[in-house]
Amino acid sequence: MCGDIVRKKSFKRGNFSGVYRILIVVPLLISFLFLGAIGGAAQSDENIAEQYAPILYFEQGETCYPVDVSYHIDNSYLYQFTGDEPLLIDESPSDLNLSAYVTGDYYLDNMLGTTDDENIIQDYQNKLSTLGYRVYCHIHQSGGTTVVQYWMFYAFNKGELNQHEGDWEMVQVVLSGGTPTDVMYSQHHGGQRATWDQVERDGDHVKVYVARGSHANYLRSYSGKFGVASDIVGANGKILESGDYTLELLESQDWLSFAGRWGEFDSYDDVFRGKVGPQGPMYRENGVMWNSPIDWGNGLSPADNNIFLFEWFFYNIVIIFLILTAVSISLIVFRIYRRHKKHGLGPRIVSMFYIDGFNIKSIGNILCIVGIIIAVFGLFNLWYVVSININVEDFETAGAVDMISIDGIDGVKINLLDPSSGPVQLGSLSIPFSLFIGLGLVFLVLATIGISSSKKLGRKYITRGIKLLIPVIIILAVIMALGMIPFGSVADGNADATVEEILGSISSAPFGGQKTIPVYESGVSGQISFQWGLGLGGQLLLVAAIILLVAGIMEIIAKTSFFKEKTSDKSKKLKPKKSPEESLETPNEEAEEIKLPKPIDSEEQKKE
Repeated sequence: MCGDIVRKKSFKRGNFSGVYRILIVVPLLISFLFLGAIGGAAQSDENIAEQYAPILYFEQGETCYPVDVSYHIDNSYLYQFTGDEPLLIDESPSDLNLSAYVTGDYYLDNMLGTTDDENIIQDYQNKLSTLGYRVYCHIHQSGGTTVVQYWMFYAFNKGELNQHEGDWEMVQVVLSGGTPTDVMYSQHHGGQRATWDQVERDGDHVKVYVARGSHANYLRSYSGKFGVASDIVGANGKILESGDYTLELLESQDWLSFAGRWGEFDSYDDVFRGKVGPQGPMYRENGVMWNSPIDWGNGLSPADNNIFLFEWFFYNIVIIFLILTAVSISLIVFRIYRRHKKHGLGPRIVSMFYIDGFNIKSIGNILCIVGIIIAVFGLFNLWYVVSININVEDFETAGAVDMISIDGIDGVKINLLDPSSGPVQLGSLSIPFSLFIGLGLVFLVLATIGISSSKKLGRKYITRGIKLLIPVIIILAVIMALGMIPFGSVADGNADATVEEILGSISSAPFGGQKTIPVYESGVSGQISFQWGLGLGGQLLLVAAIILLVAGIMEIIAKTSFFKEKTSDKSKKLKPKKSPEESLETPNEEAEEIKLPKPIDSEEQKKE
C-alpha cells in the first residue's frame, strides 16, 4: 500500500558498566536524537510523496504495469557490451552487486524472452497477481523548491514504434514554498510540462494517462495522436490509484547506482531502432532528470489548452463525423420526403439513372456513375508515396522502400530506413480519410433523389467533383512547400547532394519524378535513388474528380427536365361556393343573357 516505505535498519546492543557505559551511552543518545531528526525529515518526505502520488490510467490493451525491479533482476543475466560478442559478467546478479557497475556499457538481459517476441509479457501476465504494483519516488530539494519524482519500471516496452526489454518513465510535481506549481510528464526522450491548474487531478493526486505499450505519460486521455511516437492513450483500462500500489523511496535501493541498461543491448544500431533497454533513474538523459529536474522540466514543451481542444477533436473525429453524418442523412431523408409530397420523385427515383439514348443528359449521368466507381477504387489504394532505393557496397534494399506514404485507410505514415529490418515507422496521422470521402459519395447519390432538372443535378455533380479534388490539392501543396524548408546536408565532406536539393527536386515536380544520388565516401561507392509521386489511389481520385466536373457541366448544358412534377394539391382545390346573399347581389352569367320584354306604350301595340 502507499506509504509502505522500505528501510533497512539494524542496531546492536552491548553491555556496559560504570564510566565506560556513560561514555558510550551518552554519544548513543545523541546519535539517536540525530537519527530521529533524520527520520522525521524522511517521514516528511514520505508524507509529501504520498500526498501527490499519481493516479495512473491505462489503455485497455496494456499488458505491463509498474512492477518491482526485482522481477527483472531475478530473471536477467548481467552482460558487458563490447561492440562484438557480449561478455557475460554474472548469471545471478543481485541488487548489491549491481551497484558496483557505474558505467553505461553493462546491461541486464531478461532471459525469459527477446525484443522480438512476447515471452516476457506472457510470463509477467502469468505472475501479475503475485507481483503486484510498485512506484518508486525521489525527493529533490533545491533552495525553496521541492521536486517530487515518481518513477515507474515496466517489464517490457511494446510501443507502436519501439520495442525493448525494461522501461523507465517518470512524473514529477514541483512545489514552491510547499505549494504545487508545475507538473512534468516524461514521454520517451522528451515530455511535456504543465501548470498545476492545467493538470487533471483528484485532490492533490495528479492524473496520468499512460500510452499503451510505450508507457509515455500524457496529460489527457485523448492525447498521443500527434508526434513521432504515434502513442495510443485512453482511460478505458486499468486504473491504479495511490492506494493500489506500493510507494518506495529510491534512495533505499541498492541497485540505484547501476549505470547500465535495463534490457538487451546488442548494437548501437538498436539504440536508433528503439530496441535497447533504458538506463535507470540516476542516468536517464545523461543524469539531467535526476540531478537537475527543474532544468529538465523547463526544457519540455509547455501544455496548451488550445492544443488540448485540437487533440480532443482529432481523437474523437470518427465519432464526431458519424454523428454529423447521421444528422445529415436525417435532413436529406426529410427533404426527400417533402419533395415527394410536393412534387413527386419521378419514375426512376434516383435522377442519375435517367439514361435514355445518346444525348448530353444521358452521357452526363453515365459519366457520373463511372466517376463514383473510380473514386471508390481510389479510396483503397495509395494516394502519395516517396520511396528510396539504396544500392551501395555495404547495403542494398530489396527494391524501392516507402519512406512517406499517404492513403485513405492508415492516413499519413513517415518511416525511417533500418539497415537490418527495413522501414521503421517514425510517425503517423491515422485519420480514415476514405471513410469521409466514401460517405460523401453516398450523400451524392441520396441528394440526387427526385431532382427533376438536369441543371440542378449538374450543380451537385460539380460540387462533389470539387470536394474530391481537395485531398489531392492539399497533398500536392504540402509537397510543393517542402522545397522551402532548410534541412542541411545529407552528409558531410564529399556529399554530392543535400537534403535541400532532394526536397527541391520533389517540390518542383509534385506529381511525380525521380532523382539518383551517387555515393563515394570512405571507400564505399554506389547510388541512392529517390522516387515520388501520386500513387494509384491519388491518380484515381484526380480522374474521378475531373469526370464528375465534366458530367456536371454536361447536365447544365442539357437543360432537360427528367419528369413532370406533379401539381400541388392546393391548386386542385375547388373555388368556394357563394352564399345566397352574394348570389342575389351578383347575378350569374345565365341570368345576364335573358332578355326581358319591352313595356307596351300605345293602344295599337297593346292590340298587337
